[in-house]
Amino acid sequence: MARPIMQTRGGGMLPWLGLALVLLIVDQFTKILILGSYQLGDSTRVTSFFNLVRVHNEGAAFSFLAGAAGWQRWFFTAIGIGAALFIVWMLRSHAGQRLFAFAMACILGGAIGNVIDRLVHGYVVDFLQFHYAGWYFPSFNVADSAITIGAIALILDELLRVRRAR
Repeated sequence: MARPIMQTRGGGMLPWLGLALVLLIVDQFTKILILGSYQLGDSTRVTSFFNLVRVHNEGAAFSFLAGAAGWQRWFFTAIGIGAALFIVWMLRSHAGQRLFAFAMACILGGAIGNVIDRLVHGYVVDFLQFHYAGWYFPSFNVADSAITIGAIALILDELLRVRRAR
């Protein structure tokens, strides 16, 4: 008997898709707030090490390829869509592996959030800026944070898997 798409051995993928959706909604909501409250380049000091800013990133992580001629918008959009499809396929097969599925859901929500920005605006809206003693970490957003948390969870899942295999 065939299993329904949302049902897999060890648990369903629906909760993980729900987590990805929540992350996507939070990401888009915060970006709407920034777009409505800040002009490009505006900044508000929140603490001695943290600012809210409005930055447009036409590249990828750390503004990689931001200065390219515009083709990077579609390139990174295609990568994001491809990654999202791959992640949904992985979730379908591994939804019962909680840490792995959590990692995939975080990456999925973040990837879709940044894809939406690229499609709607032509750039990704970044607004979180940390700094110390004149050094500024590149600005980022909720989607980037979700992707980073997902990547850390994915590494942790692999380390735990290797440890269990011993």
